[in-house]
Amino acid sequence: MLKNIDPALNADVLHALRSMGHGDTVVVSDTNFPSDSIARQTVLGKLLRIDNVSAARAIKAILSVMPLDTPLQPSAGRMEIMGAPDEIPPVQQEVQAVIDGAEAKPAPMYGIERFAFYEEAKKAYCVITTGENRFYGCFLFTKGVIPPETV
Repeated sequence: MLKNIDPALNADVLHALRSMGHGDTVVVSDTNFPSDSIARQTVLGKLLRIDNVSAARAIKAILSVMPLDTPLQPSAGRMEIMGAPDEIPPVQQEVQAVIDGAEAKPAPMYGIERFAFYEEAKKAYCVITTGENRFYGCFLFTKGVIPPETV
């Protein structure tokens, strides 16, 4: 265990998040997403896991150490429901609340059509699969920066 590090974050996930640079993306997926095959095509090239927790719980852990990109561009995406792209299911509502809490202000997610999401996921730095078993529990986050401390 480490102080002030969420216990859901294992060594492999921490290493990947730390290795990512500004503008790199991370996919957080549900159990139905083709995580392994997509992960093989990412920069990291292997699947990471935060098992046995919901998408919201995993994202809360991730956002406890990873800054989202500036509000000048969208930095949190969600997989849209096929045939109902504007519908926000409970799993996505829960994640939106986590994002808003991490950012200390509303930071609306943008929608990504399902098959476009798969293509964007292949370009990500890595894929982290969770224990989320509800449909459409798939998200894409863009890493931001941590500004220097001012004296």
